Amino acid sequence: MSWIQSLVLGLVQGLTEFLPVSSSAHLRLTAAFAGWDDPGAAFTAITQLGTEAAVLIYFRKDVGRILSAWFRSLANKAMRRDHDAQLGWLVIVGSIPIGVLGVTLKDQIEGPFRDLRVTATMLIVMGVVIGVADRLAARDETGGRHRAPKQRKALEDLNTKDGLLYGICQAMALVPGVSRSGATISGGLFMGYTRAAAARYSFLLAMPAVLASGTFELKDAAEEGHVSWGPTLFATLIAFAVGYAVISWFMKFISHKSFMPFVWYRIALGLVILGLVGADALSPHAAESSG
Repeated sequence: MSWIQSLVLGLVQGLTEFLPVSSSAHLRLTAAFAGWDDPGAAFTAITQLGTEAAVLIYFRKDVGRILSAWFRSLANKAMRRDHDAQLGWLVIVGSIPIGVLGVTLKDQIEGPFRDLRVTATMLIVMGVVIGVADRLAARDETGGRHRAPKQRKALEDLNTKDGLLYGICQAMALVPGVSRSGATISGGLFMGYTRAAAARYSFLLAMPAVLASGTFELKDAAEEGHVSWGPTLFATLIAFAVGYAVISWFMKFISHKSFMPFVWYRIALGLVILGLVGADALSPHAAESSG
């Protein structure tokens, strides 16, 4: 991988990780359109450590508060009723599905799931799902001619069942084209949570999964030596800087704006990819870069 490729891919990772458009899909597509080797699942997982560092810093007060309350709840039964302590447990519960499926489907994630036809289909299907969820949320927020606005749930209303459902939604993002934030936020909207609450828990829930995935990929890459360390670390740094700016903007955007621009973008991009693949102008497969 060249330094120019790592710069471009780092920018793409930072720009798309927190938006409901699928960062893994855009990394795969950027490489395909540019005629580069597929950067691969390992590169994606490692560069996500950069964007996840941006999340940790942006939500540092929330993370510190949750960790403090959770650790204290281990020894103090009274603390187990504290919302932050409960949220810590719910993040653990919600991380189980992606942990189990990530290990079980590792070969598929690194192989068949990276087929551009799968990516394009997921972009379209999840675009429709996000659109429906967005419309339901908007209807509740604004009401209608014969219906008053409906109060949606806050993060304080999160329970074990909803936490696990969030986790199942997050696990869907193992397939490029789904989008971790798109799947979890739309899942939260379907469960009746506000946009802000759905986004906040989505980002908190991503932390254990992304950190674990990136750490394992770092370990494997160090043992097998198949990663270009300089360009990959450079891309990770770029992803961190750009990702922090994007998450700051997105948290403001999501509180009062519709997801529909992202929905139409996903559907249009998916259709373009299917058209190009169908016309043999773009290969659905790509050999993963060896370094």
